[in-house]
Amino acid sequence: MPDLHVREYEVRPGLGRHQVLDPRSLTYRRPYAGEPIRTTAWEPRTPVLDQQRLLEQGIRTSTLFESVEDVDALGSCTGNAGTALLSILLTKAEAEQAGLDTSSAKAAEEFAIRLYAEATTADEWMDYTWPTQDCGSSGLGVAKALHKRGLIDQYGHATTAEELCRDLQTGPVLMGLPWRDAFFQPDRDGFIDHDPDWAASADAGGHEVCIVALEDVALDETGALIPEHTVLRFANSWSSSWGDGGHGRLYLTTYLALRHEIDLIQPRRDRNRT
Repeated sequence: MPDLHVREYEVRPGLGRHQVLDPRSLTYRRPYAGEPIRTTAWEPRTPVLDQQRLLEQGIRTSTLFESVEDVDALGSCTGNAGTALLSILLTKAEAEQAGLDTSSAKAAEEFAIRLYAEATTADEWMDYTWPTQDCGSSGLGVAKALHKRGLIDQYGHATTAEELCRDLQTGPVLMGLPWRDAFFQPDRDGFIDHDPDWAASADAGGHEVCIVALEDVALDETGALIPEHTVLRFANSWSSSWGDGGHGRLYLTTYLALRHEIDLIQPRRDRNRT
């Protein structure tokens, strides 16, 4: 097994991401080379997903896996974020061929749970897998699971604010981050970092989301990013009643403050596919 960097978090319903960095794949990241950075948005084709009220949605884990009891919530945020991202990368026909029904929140959530199970298997450093145990997963694990299925052609990492904003020009990005207690209650616009004292709040666990938009971009006279005026929007998986219709926002300054505990992965498909 490679010399992975692993930071584990407590798994709880709704939160189940661990930070895993592989030095082998990190060597292939693309350093920022001054590419233009503009506002952009990528909208998931699936309805907003919900990993916390499974029974209410008619989702029975006992029917998805053999010898598994029904549960009402899972720490399957990696699978949910990966499903939202995949619904952007694939056409409707490609999604259907892959078993992802983009018209049904229930079917998409079931797809996400299965993807979560595959991600836990791809996380070879862990002692457990779902459905044996709700053990959480990583952004790297879900990217590997998507690649193994043949649904993506490659995945790349970003490690700086400039690389993140550059990558968002071409598609959505998976972001794993430490979830602070203050983030549970975003303001009416979905900003999780609206509380000026958010950094003093405790870590609740690790979470994975799909960054779908660079909504505001501020540059100084030299062309450098102004983080306090640059806004990211992400698709969450806690139902449409959370945040701004199920989406959240944060300033680039928050990414920078948490950067060493964040991992950014962009699964990609070749542009010449039909």
